[in-house]
Amino acid sequence: MQVQAYLFFNGRCEEAVEFYRKALGAEVVMLMRHKDSPVPQPPDMPLPPGSENKVMHTTLRIGDTVVMASDGMCTGELDFKGFTLSISVADTAAADRIFAALAAGGQVQMPLAKTFWSPYFGMVADRFGVGWMVTIPGQ
Repeated sequence: MQVQAYLFFNGRCEEAVEFYRKALGAEVVMLMRHKDSPVPQPPDMPLPPGSENKVMHTTLRIGDTVVMASDGMCTGELDFKGFTLSISVADTAAADRIFAALAAGGQVQMPLAKTFWSPYFGMVADRFGVGWMVTIPGQ
């Protein structure tokens, strides 16, 4: 069994993909636009006009993890609440680099610092509102 995150960027998925490629070294494994779908859009779920080039589905590999994403219904409203993605790194240099990249245009919620559960831990919401925890495992 495997659990994977699926993020809906409501019209900003391509921008998010590029951001995560630069910030995290994400690899685009697959990307399909609505216009390339082998199945027509269901009539009870119409997309806004001009959405044919929006991302229907993409798969990103970030380290050893797969994260999937889409533009969803292209509403433009981003609402990433109730979850946070966690990244474990080997050292403070990697933590500093990744944290700074995710924080660019975002909001630091807890600066990187020693905690009772980690030698280096911090929390940030990126420019899309996705929450991230950057941590070095261990004490």
